[in-house]
Amino acid sequence: MSYTLIALQVRDAIATLTFNRPDKRNAMSDDMRTEFIDALERVAADTAIKALVLTGAGKGFCAGGDIAGMQKRMDAPAGEVGFNGWHRQQRVHRTQALLHTMPKPVIAAVNGAASGLGADTALACDFIIASEWASFSWSYIHRGIVPDGGGMYFLPRRVGLPKAKELIFTGRPVKVDEALQLGIVDRQAPADTLLAEAQAWAAELGKGSATALALTKTILNQSFELSAHQVFAQGSQAQGICYTSTAHRESVIAFLDKSAAAAKE
Repeated sequence: MSYTLIALQVRDAIATLTFNRPDKRNAMSDDMRTEFIDALERVAADTAIKALVLTGAGKGFCAGGDIAGMQKRMDAPAGEVGFNGWHRQQRVHRTQALLHTMPKPVIAAVNGAASGLGADTALACDFIIASEWASFSWSYIHRGIVPDGGGMYFLPRRVGLPKAKELIFTGRPVKVDEALQLGIVDRQAPADTLLAEAQAWAAELGKGSATALALTKTILNQSFELSAHQVFAQGSQAQGICYTSTAHRESVIAFLDKSAAAAKE
């Protein structure tokens, strides 16, 4: 698939995916979501890619759902609104699940406003780095809807339940300084170096064993819902797989060779 509403570049094993509707503040249309899903599947399947950076073109990260799409849904015949909405939700959830379960590190480089679905999309990433122009708002309440991109799952895990309720109930904007204080943002960088710093961080995070990273991320993503016994059990299974990996074998041999050489000196 060729992309027009997003851009995907890979350099030095780091993929950079850019929302590319700057005239619409990168609002997520159905066509844009189709391209996004395809790109996420490509990145996940490409073993040469070690990490992913997600950002937005222009002054915004992502303004949320496209208003034109909302209008189209309201104009549908009354008997079709419910099913059309359900079908759209399946696509939204597929997109967010692909991002959240990406078997490699994912960093959101938030360059401007991340509103509604845009804020949820940033939260679905493993880490968030933001510029001084970044802001976050779970503005669904202003459209009479609920956070449908994972905000009700991700936000309480970053800021706690009472603060998540306050941010979602009011839909108020959160500027970068407060976002850092609350734990929504992990790092801040100047706008002119934001992408470079995000890519450098991605390279650092992705340089370890791809097998170990993917398995660890899968378990950590479930750790709040699992018992200690279940985490240990899944860890044991994952470790068994790691024992058979090329990365483990090569690292052990290299360590033993180094130790043997040092002993001879």
